[in-house]
Amino acid sequence: MRVQLAQQAQKILGKSDLVIITERVDDVALLIGQMVTMGLPEVLDRHIPRHWTQRGISWGWTAVIWLASIVTEGDHRKVSVETYLKGMQHTLSHLTAQVIEPLDFRDDRLSHLLTHLSKPAYWHQIEHDLNARSIEVYDFSQDVIRCDATTVSGEHEVTADGLLQFGHSKDDPTRPQIKVMMGSLDPLGMPLATDVLSGERADDGLYLPIIERIRIGLRTPGLLFVGDCKMSALDTRAYLAKHQDWYLSPLPLTGATAEAMDAWITTGVTKGETGELVRIERTNDRGHKVLAAEGYECERTCCVPGGAGVWRERVVVVRSPMHADQQAAGLEKRLGHAETQLTALTPPRGRGKRHITDEATLVEALDRVLTAHRVDGLLRVTWEKQVEQTTQYVGRGRGSVHREKRVVQKTRYHITHIVRQEGTIAARRQRVGWKAFVTNAGHPRLSLQDAVLCYRNESRVERVFNRLKSRVHIAPLFVKRNEQIEGLTYLLTLGVRVLTVMEFVLRRSLETEQASLPGLHPENKQKMTDKPTAERILKAFSDISLTIIQNAAGEDILRRLTPLSGLQEDILQRLGLGATFYGQLEIQAMST
Repeated sequence: MRVQLAQQAQKILGKSDLVIITERVDDVALLIGQMVTMGLPEVLDRHIPRHWTQRGISWGWTAVIWLASIVTEGDHRKVSVETYLKGMQHTLSHLTAQVIEPLDFRDDRLSHLLTHLSKPAYWHQIEHDLNARSIEVYDFSQDVIRCDATTVSGEHEVTADGLLQFGHSKDDPTRPQIKVMMGSLDPLGMPLATDVLSGERADDGLYLPIIERIRIGLRTPGLLFVGDCKMSALDTRAYLAKHQDWYLSPLPLTGATAEAMDAWITTGVTKGETGELVRIERTNDRGHKVLAAEGYECERTCCVPGGAGVWRERVVVVRSPMHADQQAAGLEKRLGHAETQLTALTPPRGRGKRHITDEATLVEALDRVLTAHRVDGLLRVTWEKQVEQTTQYVGRGRGSVHREKRVVQKTRYHITHIVRQEGTIAARRQRVGWKAFVTNAGHPRLSLQDAVLCYRNESRVERVFNRLKSRVHIAPLFVKRNEQIEGLTYLLTLGVRVLTVMEFVLRRSLETEQASLPGLHPENKQKMTDKPTAERILKAFSDISLTIIQNAAGEDILRRLTPLSGLQEDILQRLGLGATFYGQLEIQAMST
């Protein structure tokens, strides 16, 4: 808008009209500063080729600015980027020291960026360089790698060669999906390697490729790979043992493990009665020591059929009180449902009631209910045969003394008692809550207690998936072609990487100085926190705007920024950006 300034400004600038522009800066400067510190623009530019006729900003800066838009707005649609630029063009130009034009972010150019990212030759090198730089700059521990997969659903049409396919899904099995396989660095949960695959694939075969890429990229011997039961496939364990790396994962209750588990639980119950189980304690949120699990371990020799590799591994058998309580509650619930359904098999006499008239049919129905609720042998059911006889006249019409009669017999079976087998149920309750883990790491590397507590932190990789879905909003996918889907997924994992590193660096700074930050919880202004989340950090930088005054020729003569609070300056200082980082956007004194 055009306004007339006060008399003092008029003396300096004369009678010309001025243009005042206001842009919302908020957390955009923080995000771009963090990405620059991580080396994101230069790494992308190093590995994504630039055509000799290409004009405009580089691919690295294109990705950085688009990522800042996605994290801030929660919208990865290409069409929304140009609208975002219109309200941020001056701010972005000064932060990046680039001449930014709306044409740099047109739909086809963003599509080219995603196509480049989807190529393994480019993406794998980008991951490798970012990992090496982050580990060197931030001195990350490289001891534990967590591997897991998640699914992302979409409304796409399913084609034979498409990435979106129907498969097992925890989100929405009625929609096609892609599968995202990821390895992340513990404890911060930073993505190290990501694969995008078609949604119908099983998880078991996805671990080896990503483990191999991480192992070769980090070049650090003795890595501990942690995953769920699908990572415990024999081929995966054999590969890690062959390359002198370690694994830790639970065993699935299938095949030979299901048979062995019964004996392992029996041994555990016996050891529990004699007090031989190792107690594993943890400290809860209130600082109290609580029992996390108790268990024992044994060793066995493993080999791949037809292979030359033979190695020793430990089987850690543990019982979790919390898991046991959950399974016991589930057992009680199943018993109640089974009793209700068994009672309903033989309803009392009444109009419209169907009755079981054959004992074999009743026995079959009983077995079906007991099996469905997994309570075989826990309920004793008794029944009786009830026979009702009635005399009827033969034929139609009224009866008489001499008219022929016949006796009609109706048989029904009725359940009389359903009794719980308390002794058997008590024995079953003793056998709930048990789980078996396998690891080839020795005691110096991973004690029994460390193994259990390490796996208990599996939620760290789930936080990565949660951010992918809730912060950078990968779903719903607004791209259709396979290379666009892959490239967008890889781009969004870079956004998750930025958030994770930012959170880790700030938390480590607070831990080092034994300090806490106030004001990150608007619902409780007095609350202090030493473990702030990236989401709350970004929210703390809301309501920061840049006011720009230009003369008629379009030259900036004054730029003023909303003053930063003490909390904001403290966060910037701890992140290594400096308290004056936002100040570079300003021109404090009005030029002549």
